[in-house]
Amino acid sequence: MSVFHRFTLSVFLFLSLSKAANAQENDTTFTKALSAGANALSDFVFASINIYGFEVKWIVGFLALPMILLTFYFGFINIRSFKRAFHILRGDYRDSKAPGEVTQIQALATALSGTIGLGNIASVAAAISVGGPGAVFWMVIIGFLAMTLKFAECTLGVKYRVYNADGSVSGGPMYYLERGLQARGWGKLGKTLAWSYALLALPSLTQIAQTNQAYEAVITVTGHNTLTAQLGFGIFIAILTATVIVGGLNTIAKVTSRLVPAMALIYISAALFVILMHAQAIPAAFVTIFTEAFTPEAGAGGMLGVIVIAMQRAVYSTEAGLGTATMAHAAAKTHEPVSEGMVALMEPFIDTIVICTITALVIVITGSYIGETGMSGMSLASSAFGSVISWFPWVLALTAFLFAFSTIISWAYYCSKIWGFVFGDTKRSITIFQIVFCFALIPGPIMTLGEVYKVLDSLFFLMAIPNVIGIYLMAPEIKRDLKNYLDRLKSGKIQKTR
Repeated sequence: MSVFHRFTLSVFLFLSLSKAANAQENDTTFTKALSAGANALSDFVFASINIYGFEVKWIVGFLALPMILLTFYFGFINIRSFKRAFHILRGDYRDSKAPGEVTQIQALATALSGTIGLGNIASVAAAISVGGPGAVFWMVIIGFLAMTLKFAECTLGVKYRVYNADGSVSGGPMYYLERGLQARGWGKLGKTLAWSYALLALPSLTQIAQTNQAYEAVITVTGHNTLTAQLGFGIFIAILTATVIVGGLNTIAKVTSRLVPAMALIYISAALFVILMHAQAIPAAFVTIFTEAFTPEAGAGGMLGVIVIAMQRAVYSTEAGLGTATMAHAAAKTHEPVSEGMVALMEPFIDTIVICTITALVIVITGSYIGETGMSGMSLASSAFGSVISWFPWVLALTAFLFAFSTIISWAYYCSKIWGFVFGDTKRSITIFQIVFCFALIPGPIMTLGEVYKVLDSLFFLMAIPNVIGIYLMAPEIKRDLKNYLDRLKSGKIQKTR
């Protein structure tokens, strides 16, 4: 029996058991327990410390620091190698005989499909609804600095990837933390950090946020919201996901390399149409974003609060420091880890600096965020588009669904590598993972936006701790590899192939 048939049978069994139970009572109990757990986890992860009279969340500073330090340490690689990254991506240095599973552009598409979506639409809207338009400015700044951190971790991802007996590749923080630090004589520390990352990342297989926000976009245009509809939507997403992830990375890469450009084109075209319809308001929108970034009503303490909000949303958008994208980039066909790191630094530029800015402009120039109460995430974005194109919320609902689906299948690959590291990369183990992953999608539409963000933000930030520690320790190694690569490019030892 195939994984798809096993999963479908499991869904029917789940529905039969659910129908026999007292749905309303169970739902209330589940919701209360979920809320209590989410609040406790969030209170711990986002605990504040007092610095010169300002309350700053310690975890935010922990993640912001390496972005800043590494940008200077690597000599602003995010600027110096941006053009070179484009040339690598288009195949100027392609080697058809290089080891790996997918092309460098497919690896980038897979990684982008894991970030373009909720983080670029709903997170921007959520940041504006809580922190005002000024939060967007800090999201862009953080996205710019995140390019360096993404370069560092993806370079390590390729350098310390593992080649499996079946020809597939396994990579990610679990591997470069263990193998990279062991090579430096810190084997016990490397193993501790690798397993800490894997165990903290394992709960991320519950991709509830994607089904949650896709469902929100759908009910915004249909108005139909019942428990049956919520479960039905979750089950539909789960079954659709099962049909794709059974094929492994090659199938996922083929789907995302077509899906990402298509959905990005649809969304960006619509956003630019809205922006051009308000062309006269564009300068004022930029002024509003900039001035409110530095002069929020609460003063300096308020500005730090806005930065914190932007940081939380930008981390979800870029995923820099979380190490997840390294699992996709590790499978790229290349002999040069640094070259893939350069390709990877384009991710935060595309998903945060470009797409998040476009989303923010739509919301700000239409004024949809002003006077709105109880509206955030996809509903706020949908309202902004709908104020100009009455039928566009339907298009946005479709786009949100595609964004969510592409993110889910990318994360299915990431989580399979984490699962394989913890439980073994056998066929039976991965089959169990695929069933668990798809089942975990079903409750997403039932949850509230606040609960979703509390759980995901907390887990995402915790994942980053062992990863960032390892990157700090291996930064000198990355810098040496970068210099070596650039020297070989300059001397002509690395030749263009086209």
